[in-house]
Amino acid sequence: MRPYARNSVGRGFIFQQDNDSKHQSKLIQNWFSHRHVTLLDCPSQSPDLNINEGVWAELECRFVGRNTRNADEKFSQLEEEWKKIPLSFIQSLLGSVPRRRRAVIDAKEFATQY
Repeated sequence: MRPYARNSVGRGFIFQQDNDSKHQSKLIQNWFSHRHVTLLDCPSQSPDLNINEGVWAELECRFVGRNTRNADEKFSQLEEEWKKIPLSFIQSLLGSVPRRRRAVIDAKEFATQY
């Protein structure tokens, strides 16, 4: 992850994760800490401001019922489906960010419709 991020966006990158409980173990936290990876502070499992969750949900819907023999085949099929997602879908998710941001602020750390 680090070499890719540094080559793509430079040394000052901030990593965003979904803070799922499996990512909160001491082992994972120590891994980030020892490698001086700065993490974006966000609530646990909060899709409210993370449009990637919408993209993953779309991919999951497109992938239901498919069988794969190995990881390479699964990756190939995921990549194929990724390319079929219309740009308008991504633009719609991006366009929802101001509404999502307002909903998060108004909810005062409680759940939102997103």
